[in-house]
Amino acid sequence: MLLDEILDYNKKFVEEKGYEVYETDKFPNKRAVIFTCMDTRLVELLPKALNLQNGDVKMVKNAGAILNDPYDSTMKSILVAIHALQADEVFVIAHHGCGMNGFDTDSFVDLMKDKGIEQTAIDSLDKEPKEWLTGFDDVSASVEQSVRIIDNHPLLPEEVPVHGLIIDPATGKLDLVKKGY
Repeated sequence: MLLDEILDYNKKFVEEKGYEVYETDKFPNKRAVIFTCMDTRLVELLPKALNLQNGDVKMVKNAGAILNDPYDSTMKSILVAIHALQADEVFVIAHHGCGMNGFDTDSFVDLMKDKGIEQTAIDSLDKEPKEWLTGFDDVSASVEQSVRIIDNHPLLPEEVPVHGLIIDPATGKLDLVKKGY
């Protein structure tokens, strides 16, 4: 079982003080927050491609690096990083070949039903799935939208630049969508 494997490894990690090489504080050394996708290909690649070490940035992730609602938990995390944790730049970094590109809500609902979610549970939601369970058709346009929502947020200080980029999940190459300076 994966949990048992993780707990066994963790016990050894702590006993051998493996954490010491990662020690840092809660403030980002490079004073930035990155909003990116949760894609597994980016877990190690994105920090390496940007020359980031543990403690350099605050990292906020969701499926597709999509921001549609200026008052959701993603925006809350970005604002906390800026106002309470000394970040003074925001990077929105989506990626090519994202699973949210061309995302089909109806097919996803069918997948949930295949895993045992009843139609009554779906019907009981406060919002229709197509209102919030969405992807995008153009990764650049999606990055631009996320940048625009962050940049225009009434609680974002005017002097905080918001940049938009797209990373290649195979090579780490960055494409600039918007320079926030």
